[in-house]
Amino acid sequence: MATAQQDSLGTGRRKTSVARVRIRPGTGKILINKRELDEFFPIQQHQNAVMAALKASEEEGKVDVVIRVHGGGMTGQADAIKLGIARALRKFNEEHYEVLKENQLLTRDARKKERKKYGLHGARRGTQFSKR
Repeated sequence: MATAQQDSLGTGRRKTSVARVRIRPGTGKILINKRELDEFFPIQQHQNAVMAALKASEEEGKVDVVIRVHGGGMTGQADAIKLGIARALRKFNEEHYEVLKENQLLTRDARKKERKKYGLHGARRGTQFSKR
């Protein structure tokens, strides 16, 4: 079992999701909220998002990843995990910085839901025009 000193931590956020990622040298096991990757994310698109940073840095199969994620939906959680893994990999090995940066894996996606304004039906949707 790896010691806490070998662990690298990273926090990822997207929309309302927050992911805390812990990376340690290992065999390539990925646990998300104590469940396997394909069990937690059955959709291939979300699995690819989670694996993006590991594939880009060629650390797939060399490190164990333990993730705690909460808030938001599946896409927000997958993208939060992607950012968290990228940040943790950068701490794990500083040489990964260039490849992670050029694949835009270290950039936080700042888009969030726009708030509803008074007098409107939604953030921007107004009332229907009535001639009479």
